[in-house]
Amino acid sequence: IGRLFSGTIKDGQTLHIIDEKREGRVQSVNFFMGNQREQVGELGAGNIPALLGLTECRAGNTLSSIKDIQMFEGVKYVSEPVVQIAIEPKHPKDLPKLVDILRQLTIEDPNLVVKIDEESGETIVAGMGVLHLDVAVHRIQDAKCDIITSEPLINYRETVKGGCDAVMAKSPNRHNKIFMKVEPLEPEIAHMLRTGEISDMKDKKVVSELLKGVGWDTDTIKRVMRWDSRGNVLINGTKGVQFVNESTDSINSGFDDVMKEGPLCKEQMRDCKFIFTHFVPHEDTAHRGLSQLGPASRRACMGSLLTAGTAVLEPTLAIEVRVPTDLVGNVATILSGKRGKVLDMQQKGASSIIIGEIPASETFTLSEAMRGQTAGRATWNTSFKEWTEVPKSMLASAVADIRKRKGLAPDPPVVSEFIDKE
Repeated sequence: IGRLFSGTIKDGQTLHIIDEKREGRVQSVNFFMGNQREQVGELGAGNIPALLGLTECRAGNTLSSIKDIQMFEGVKYVSEPVVQIAIEPKHPKDLPKLVDILRQLTIEDPNLVVKIDEESGETIVAGMGVLHLDVAVHRIQDAKCDIITSEPLINYRETVKGGCDAVMAKSPNRHNKIFMKVEPLEPEIAHMLRTGEISDMKDKKVVSELLKGVGWDTDTIKRVMRWDSRGNVLINGTKGVQFVNESTDSINSGFDDVMKEGPLCKEQMRDCKFIFTHFVPHEDTAHRGLSQLGPASRRACMGSLLTAGTAVLEPTLAIEVRVPTDLVGNVATILSGKRGKVLDMQQKGASSIIIGEIPASETFTLSEAMRGQTAGRATWNTSFKEWTEVPKSMLASAVADIRKRKGLAPDPPVVSEFIDKE
């Protein structure tokens, strides 16, 4: 279903899915009247047709009868999946069926993310919350596919807490030296990276003006080596050093690896600004390839993060609860007992609306608690709000639990494992 902006669309017409660089054939053109779908054969501009047959089309795609046309800007989803489960078919013969169902679910709901864990081979489904995943599981079961699911797990993030002086790491052959420092990225820039306002796909002049608007000078903007949609940047801060340009891809690869798996518990990094300050390369190209500079860059990024100090972030959800006024105290007690907060309260007739926040990790048993304390008279909804730092009193146990779940050594690495002396 989508808005038709120009022209006429007809049964049997072939359309180009611009975003996917594929074609699809319209089997029938339909129009919804309430909950009834009427086949109309063709529709003109301004209507909202429902097209059958475009199995490769996803939410946010641009369709056109012309192959080379500028697509509409994609739909941006600021929220990130914060809860995940592992699933597998109860009967191995149902695996192809499960794959098809998951593919259809991700087409219908772009906020649902499906991936394969490279280490365990498990199929991971991530969503906005426990309820979101419950709905997906029920959709799979409704399609007559029996599955086995794991307990829900929370996705965490890592970030840098402060800045540090440049640290040095050598390549495996000891012939190259990379110097790196890190500091928190400006929140405005991190936000623009995550929302797609800044990306490699955007016009460079537009990006430059946005960065100047938050205080970056022209020289710094030109020296950006890498940025990602998680809100991380790598800047070339070297002066008068040889072979930097031809080594950029290798250095970027080490940066990318660390942004995918941070030092504390191998969770994704966010809001980090790395500055590549100095480079001492070997003159022979054979001794400064990807296999040498990639690991050196990775060690330099890891060393700078551990030197500056890192934190683990957990997802916090906004929650809105509608409950009879005489049960407000019960709901407030539940929220406070789950590390939540009541931020506001509104009166609507005989009911009260409680607006608050709660860590996603505390919502697994929220339904049972609400039903028990309100006799089923409370209704609520949650949505992703922000990433907040795990309290210091819980950090050690949280890191240990995450590392145990991933099969890592109990203790995080120390800075001396990554930096070298002159």
